Amino acid sequence: MLACSRVAGLAVVLAIFSITCAAQQAGGGSKKVVSTPNAPEAIGPYSQAIAVGNTLYLAGQIPIDPKSKQLKLGSIEEQTRLVLDNLKAVLEANGMTMDNVVATQVFMKDLNEFSKMNAVYGEYFKSAPPARATVEVARLPRDVKIEISAIAAR
Repeated sequence: MLACSRVAGLAVVLAIFSITCAAQQAGGGSKKVVSTPNAPEAIGPYSQAIAVGNTLYLAGQIPIDPKSKQLKLGSIEEQTRLVLDNLKAVLEANGMTMDNVVATQVFMKDLNEFSKMNAVYGEYFKSAPPARATVEVARLPRDVKIEISAIAAR
């Protein structure tokens, strides 16, 4: 299991590197910070998203309600829905939709809840779903059940 997690992690890093190189070769080398009050604000030295050319790199989202700024601990379905709504808000801040998402990285506390997460995930990506890596992790920020990051392209 550990070896598979390392391989999956390496695959995600290589995919991000490949997409970054492609974006830079397409002439989109300068980066722009993308943010919105409709998603949780970045706490610490990172951005909600970075646009490079036609590509948007979205930071991992956890289930924080952007209005109340409070963590929403609930079922995996509730947490997944809020995380995906937060990603959707960041995409919209850059004039994009969930249809622009080409890859996601899903980090779960318990892969036994995969089918429940996947059912909600499927509601957001109905046609041509993005490439995805899903891994179980020992711990996530603020002890949530799920974190999802994404890459989108025009």
